[in-house]
Amino acid sequence: MSVAVDRRAGNAGLRPGPWDPRVGDRGLTADELDELGLPLGPGSLTWDLLGDVRSILLAQRAGILQNLHPVISQALVDQSNVWRDPLGRLMRSAGPILGVVYDAEGADTGGTVRDVHRGVRGRDPAGRSYHALDPEAFYWAHATFFESQIATQRLFGTPLSVEQEEQLYRESITWYARYGLSLRPVPRTYEAFRVYWAAMFERVLQATPVARYGLRPIPHQPSPEGLLPDPLWWLTRPAVVHAVPWLGRVTLPREARRLLGVRRSPGDLVALHALRASVRRSWPLVPEPQRRAARARAADRRLGLA
Repeated sequence: MSVAVDRRAGNAGLRPGPWDPRVGDRGLTADELDELGLPLGPGSLTWDLLGDVRSILLAQRAGILQNLHPVISQALVDQSNVWRDPLGRLMRSAGPILGVVYDAEGADTGGTVRDVHRGVRGRDPAGRSYHALDPEAFYWAHATFFESQIATQRLFGTPLSVEQEEQLYRESITWYARYGLSLRPVPRTYEAFRVYWAAMFERVLQATPVARYGLRPIPHQPSPEGLLPDPLWWLTRPAVVHAVPWLGRVTLPREARRLLGVRRSPGDLVALHALRASVRRSWPLVPEPQRRAARARAADRRLGLA
């Protein structure tokens, strides 16, 4: 299977470049895992940042970025209720992903997440087969979670230094290895990851129907399970269903906005600036436990850190 086609060259495939997402010898080998990956757990940057509740502000952004991959988009169309409950799908996915980092040692949450996708396969509209465990597609989803940590701090927290970004990337290698999938798509260094990120937008990602769907309000959006009581959801839904896609749209990286034909108006930029300032001003007033997502809080309590 190959969905990694150059959009400007029909089905001719990827043009040669500095990092070809289909070429295994440019990625990580199992023998390099211990050398290049860094430990997770308390004291790691991932432990501190992945559970930051401010990341929920970029949940829609991460979903849109993932859905630019044609395999992920097609799998969602065929196998999920993404058209009826897009916000709920994001919420259901978040817990297990966090669990890969925060669950107790030996829980093998990564293996559970992987195995849930084993039966997700089919054919795209062009008749090409796909599988949700396609290494390149699965790694792209992981890459968006890694990148979202950097974006959250840049937009709403304290921007990371290059050294911190490099550390976070090396921790993300260990995190991805917990899924037990091929390491072939994993760039060996943070510098190589940045080349990979740009190459994905240039050669692989597409303005898929599911990604475009994430840019628009969904008036029929049901209450995501466990988020709010139904009466409160009915009161807040009009604001939420407009705010979520707006926030996803205006925080997208430039490459994604270009791909989707999205423009940010002066009003968008003013509103985003005001939101960022508000979050930063109010953050010191948030009680320490409420600064952490539920899965992260549970891990902190289990380890006596909270």
